[in-house]
Amino acid sequence: MRGMEARSVTVKGVDGLSLHALVWSDTGVPFVLLHGFANDAHVWDDFVPAVAPYYRTVALDLPGHGDSDRDPALRYDHLAMAHHVAAATTALGAERLVLVGHSMGGRVAMRFAGLHPERLAGLVLVDAGPELDARGTTRIRLDAAAQGDRSVASAAEYEAALARAYPLARPEVLARLARHGLRRRDDGRLEPKTDPAFFRAWRDEDAAAAARRSAEETAALWSALAATPCPALVVRGAASDVLAPEVAERMAEELPRGQLAVVPRAGHSVMIDNPEGFRDAVARFVLGED
Repeated sequence: MRGMEARSVTVKGVDGLSLHALVWSDTGVPFVLLHGFANDAHVWDDFVPAVAPYYRTVALDLPGHGDSDRDPALRYDHLAMAHHVAAATTALGAERLVLVGHSMGGRVAMRFAGLHPERLAGLVLVDAGPELDARGTTRIRLDAAAQGDRSVASAAEYEAALARAYPLARPEVLARLARHGLRRRDDGRLEPKTDPAFFRAWRDEDAAAAARRSAEETAALWSALAATPCPALVVRGAASDVLAPEVAERMAEELPRGQLAVVPRAGHSVMIDNPEGFRDAVARFVLGED
């Protein structure tokens, strides 16, 4: 299964936008993967072989990321993205599914759970929570701003920048992230595929408005977790600076059928930092493997 290939498809989201997806297998219960900010569907490439033989496995590019459409109206909040996921999975015939989300994708998954709890057969939240540690979010914003405002002459130059953002990642993983995460401009230089409007919005947002939005989002996400009836797994990187241990523990307690897995030798980007540890933690949950 290590050499398996995905099929690229385009499906309708909402508001006239289309989303790109990688379809890895077509048999079994749908298993849908949502990446984090400034990543794309290929961030799951190392994990997919563990589940594709047993699940109908699909990885989505969220709006403004990868090869999905950018939204001219900048509707990039978690709730708006959850509506896209609902429409895209319906278009793919995935009415009842296992949903996996990392970081931003995990918060989108929580919003989806709040909207459509009846559609979830399982939920996996990877280093994502209703409350985030300011140390990690500040680091991510600074790293993302540096990437979003830059162009590079070669993929190798971008790999060097990714190596600073993902210090535990293997060279072949960095090469893959760079290969799929860049687009060529008219002047021949390369730039990240993530919509630069994300970075401008972060930079220009009023601090008081950001605080209000964050508080409202936190309340909505805790409420969604408490009302999610399906089996759910919270995955935390042991060295994460984004999801605090006490928040991860509370999530597992608040979820009616929740459990917690802590992956060693991993920070926030669990599946990149320790692919084997991440695979084993999720496989135990979704496949019952020891």
